[in-house]
Amino acid sequence: MSAEARATGLDPREAPILPTFTPDHAAALPGAPWLAQRRVEAAEAFSSSPLPTEKDEVWRYSRIDDLDLERFRPTGSEHPGGDPGPSSSGRLHALVDGLGARSGLVVTINGVLATLSSSVGDDVVVLGRATDHPEGADLLGAVLADPHDFPLLNDAFAIDPVVIDVQAGATVADPVVVVHVVSGAAGGAVFPRTVVRTGAGATAGVIEIVVDADSGLLADAPTDLFSSAGPPVERLVVPVTELKVGDGASLAYVSIQSLGGATWQMAHQASIIGADATLSSYAVALGGSYARLRTDSALMGESGASRLRAAFIGRDDQMLDFRTLQDHRAPRTTSDLLFMGAVADRSHSVYSGLIRVRRGAVKSDAMQTNHNLVLDEGAHADSVPNLDIEENDVKCSHGSTVGPVDEDQRYYLESRGIEPGRAEQLIVAGFFESIADQVPLPGARDLIGRALAERSGVSHG
Repeated sequence: MSAEARATGLDPREAPILPTFTPDHAAALPGAPWLAQRRVEAAEAFSSSPLPTEKDEVWRYSRIDDLDLERFRPTGSEHPGGDPGPSSSGRLHALVDGLGARSGLVVTINGVLATLSSSVGDDVVVLGRATDHPEGADLLGAVLADPHDFPLLNDAFAIDPVVIDVQAGATVADPVVVVHVVSGAAGGAVFPRTVVRTGAGATAGVIEIVVDADSGLLADAPTDLFSSAGPPVERLVVPVTELKVGDGASLAYVSIQSLGGATWQMAHQASIIGADATLSSYAVALGGSYARLRTDSALMGESGASRLRAAFIGRDDQMLDFRTLQDHRAPRTTSDLLFMGAVADRSHSVYSGLIRVRRGAVKSDAMQTNHNLVLDEGAHADSVPNLDIEENDVKCSHGSTVGPVDEDQRYYLESRGIEPGRAEQLIVAGFFESIADQVPLPGARDLIGRALAERSGVSHG
């Protein structure tokens, strides 16, 4: 909500147009004519739309009313040449090299493409800007076709949308790594945009990281994944990722969020899964002040399958917010979702998920599970699983748990001489061990396991 709306008591739906996210700002960004037109249309749509509030069902339990968009400005509009700002190249190389072998690397800094390299030919994978892709205008929005609120802002202010196009029938042994680095002064708003398309029968993997240049995984101290070079800098980061898995294709996708402690993130991941295709998606949330990830997975072709996983640990006064949609639109489709998290100190987590089985999606099989550990009295977790079933011949289940550390487990460890604090750390580590082992790309598995262990206060050998 804007400062003016709060001061005057206006409903934010009637608040004045924001001065920092206007069609003029969008028009000032560099790019091809079709991209410039797309930006302006999105900025106009955003300016004429009501701002989201906590009264909206999809924003229920959130902290969206605390967001003052007037405090932020889009990066890049003041630098029409696309100045990417500073980077931490040594730490970035160490992070990327730690992921193991890769088939390609894409790095953006504040949304501006800074690095592009590939070890495979264009007959296997095409990497680059959407503006350089022959189908770029059609690829953007092909999955997320009806954006609202923050995805609209991404449409309006994404500087260098990136495309990863895996050719039909290709088998890519090593993943493509995409790193979006966020840096610069307080008040910057960054809009990473990634499109991944796997052609029919292709097999590929993608690791996508959104990281603060001065904290988290790029911190100066390599033994402390969550150290910071100074006080947290308030920024707005709005990543959008579109995944299109062609018929008979298989895509493993891992996203890692490691942002500073004062950052607002509004992320959206949308996927379309074709016939006999498989998406294995894994998300981990490590940073941010308020970090939201909406995951929409549409199973469009018969016998398509999705496997959705996420892990998170909240500390301090963080709020980690996850919203999911498992959308079954074709017969014999399968979705399996497991999100697991823990909250400590005064942190708060939200999980709200919907399984939707549309008419005609007979013999669909959907599972949705959310488990939460509450480690301190000041912490809180909300879990709201939902079903919307329009067919009879289906199998769907959902469930959630919210609670403290199991006292029987604690007693067992303490009765064997383990200190109470250490006992809790070991229990939390065990809670995350099974889901950490489910990261679908080996290169990211060790990093995520180490990050979750360190975040829970347990050394990771």
